[in-house]
Amino acid sequence: MEDETPIEEILNTIGDKHARTVLASISRESGSAKELAERLELSQPTIYRRLDVLQEHDLVKERTLVADDGNHYKEYRCNFDSTVISLEDDEYDVRIFRKENLPDRFTQLWDELGVK
Repeated sequence: MEDETPIEEILNTIGDKHARTVLASISRESGSAKELAERLELSQPTIYRRLDVLQEHDLVKERTLVADDGNHYKEYRCNFDSTVISLEDDEYDVRIFRKENLPDRFTQLWDELGVK
């Protein structure tokens, strides 16, 4: 895996039924925690707990929007296309293929090459 998150944490996160439900929903259509709670018939605290864990592993992105009344709220979207779990030489490997825009990916590659 590209980051140093222990495999157990990733597996526990995507192994959680509610976290998978949230991910499936926001992979189809982004939404606020309130919208997700209504859409999925789960409590807002349950939604927020899952979103926090999913964000820790960069599986979810958020953006702040302004409502018509001037209040701010966060909208969440899925940040990956697929996950592959493989077993090789008695070790598991988790690869998460993230949704990245081209300029961000180019900048990351450029930085990794050490070009200034």
